[in-house]
Amino acid sequence: MPQTTTHDDLWRLAAAYDVVPGYRGHDGQDHEASDETVVRVLAALGVDASSPQRIALALANVEHMPWRRVLPPVVVVRQGASAHVPVHVTHGDPVDVWVELDPEAGGGRRDLTQVDVVVEPRTVDGRLVGRATFALPDDLPLGWHEVRADGPSAHAHSPLVVTPQRLELPERVRRGGVWGLMAQLYSVRSRTSWGVGDLADLAELGWLAAHRWGADFVLVNPLHAAEPVEPLTPSPYLPTTRRFVNPLYVRVEDVRETAYLSAADRALVEWAAEPVLALDADPGPLDRDAVWAAKRAALEVVHAHPRSAARQAAFDAFVEEEGEGLREFALWCALVERHGPADGWPADLHDPLSDAVAAAAVELADRVVFWSWLQWVADEQLERAQRVVREGGMALGIMHDLAVGVHPEGADAWALRDVLATGASVGAPPDMYNQQGQDWSQPPWHPEALARAAYRPYRDMLRTVLRHAGAIRIDHVIGLFRLWWVPVGNSAKDGAYVRYDHDALIGILALEAHRAGAVVIGEDLGTVEPWVRDYLSERGILGTSVLWFEQEHDGRPRPPETYRELTLATVTTHDLPPTAGYLAGEHVTLRDRLGLLSEPVATVRAHAAAERDRMLDALRERGLLGHDPSEREVVEALHRWIRATPSVLLGVSLVDAVGERRAQNQPGTDQEYPNWKVPLADGTGRLVLLDDLFTHARAQSLADAMGE
Repeated sequence: MPQTTTHDDLWRLAAAYDVVPGYRGHDGQDHEASDETVVRVLAALGVDASSPQRIALALANVEHMPWRRVLPPVVVVRQGASAHVPVHVTHGDPVDVWVELDPEAGGGRRDLTQVDVVVEPRTVDGRLVGRATFALPDDLPLGWHEVRADGPSAHAHSPLVVTPQRLELPERVRRGGVWGLMAQLYSVRSRTSWGVGDLADLAELGWLAAHRWGADFVLVNPLHAAEPVEPLTPSPYLPTTRRFVNPLYVRVEDVRETAYLSAADRALVEWAAEPVLALDADPGPLDRDAVWAAKRAALEVVHAHPRSAARQAAFDAFVEEEGEGLREFALWCALVERHGPADGWPADLHDPLSDAVAAAAVELADRVVFWSWLQWVADEQLERAQRVVREGGMALGIMHDLAVGVHPEGADAWALRDVLATGASVGAPPDMYNQQGQDWSQPPWHPEALARAAYRPYRDMLRTVLRHAGAIRIDHVIGLFRLWWVPVGNSAKDGAYVRYDHDALIGILALEAHRAGAVVIGEDLGTVEPWVRDYLSERGILGTSVLWFEQEHDGRPRPPETYRELTLATVTTHDLPPTAGYLAGEHVTLRDRLGLLSEPVATVRAHAAAERDRMLDALRERGLLGHDPSEREVVEALHRWIRATPSVLLGVSLVDAVGERRAQNQPGTDQEYPNWKVPLADGTGRLVLLDDLFTHARAQSLADAMGE
């Protein structure tokens, strides 16, 4: 086969599996993946494209795939929209098709009518297959329904998901100007924390922010679970699972049974707490391992105390409601406890359905109960935190953050292996801040396998995160449209985009948020096609505007009145230094020291200084800044700038409120920088505890600026 034909067929196969070999980069140039990279991405999707013959076979298979199924694996539609369901039967056979409605939507049955859509039959695997097309009623209620087909050659059923046309905003948010805090919860410690900020601190932070400052939400870092035993991965954006909560954030004293411990058991809890309570005054990097070792020991004592009949019934109901997902997660925790990290397990434990895993579940039943109990007490404390901050006056309350993916050796990678791709990891192509590209080491959703699973793993994850939330931020929301896949063995820049069924993923997100009464914000920064932002806006999903990224073509700051209305507008993000550090050019100094620059440091520093000066000039032109301002005055002027935008939500980073300069995270690094370990402190490095935050003069001044 001539090389040109091979290349064309390879790209045709890539298109059939939604692999996009080309993209437009941050530099405005078109970039094309090599054929070798495309072959490796297809291999990660389970498609063999290693030779011209294999490519031809794969093309024939993908063309016949829909015709081998009676019904699609799942049907996702918008409420009120006309939609059809294709049904494949032996050509000429009759078939009845109907919808069984979601019991939560009232239940019942709706028969479907066949419509006159002519599609030529085709021979598939030696059988002549015809396609009948049935129309869905346009008045189906929101919910998870089921399509059923029955006939001589058709006995099938598939989930039918009816999603909102648009996720409507609460009236208070529609009026605009709602503002709140953005905090890395682990860094926000009080004098009663055990070395890291916890859910009791979150409740206090939110209640005081509402009561004292008039704030309407607190956006926190992802609270997803980390490893069950030390060492813990510091990054909240590389969890073991996105469905369950990190018990590191549990306040031991707030578990009800703690109050009824015997004197001896109470002493054990106090002894466990003593060394880590002292860490609250330590300005050094946070020590999650020490904290979790202490908390786990104390929680073992509390768990062993008998629960009342009502408390036991509540725990049992929680376990039953969470079902197989919780059982698998708790079993994975018990296996890690027994065998260490998953990459060192005996081979027969890597398959969750193996006899060895079933035997381990029996042997480790007591530990499965313990790890399930931890999720229950964490859920109770999350519920209380959301209730407290709403009662304090917040319009939204807690805004949770959903990470892009999970650890490659984590619980989800084990339990959800059938719907994750293992031959590639998620990342990002080169951009102006990460010029080598990024590889986040996370296995991506397998698009076809996720659809075959009717998106249930995705739905279950969303339901847990949204259960005690007034809003959810979707990190890298473009990942619901396309993800940058980096094949194993490739560099971060040698990848390709894989597209997803965004209408299904966004629709299900909107449905679950609607049911939870939550607002959804998509982090749509970076290389994002313009139509994506329009689509998100149409579906009622807010975008994200960061002041430093909102620039005209000539590099000047975009006037505040031109910002999008349906966004969360902020001055900075957790992937940039706090504003004080950014103004001082510390993002350049840090990247230079860590070897992350591809241009001379003098050039990058000059660009950063020019960007800052243009911003300061714009602030002066609007009368927001004098000619010899202090750092505090500049930070407040920048926040008044976003206050002047039409954006419905405004976010203030807690580190900006206290004058911190150090970044929480430097993308592209691991051990070279203390990522996700920086405690809340002011510009001099002096710790700011939650107990002192609301009497902190600089924080109060910035809050006053936001309340003007």
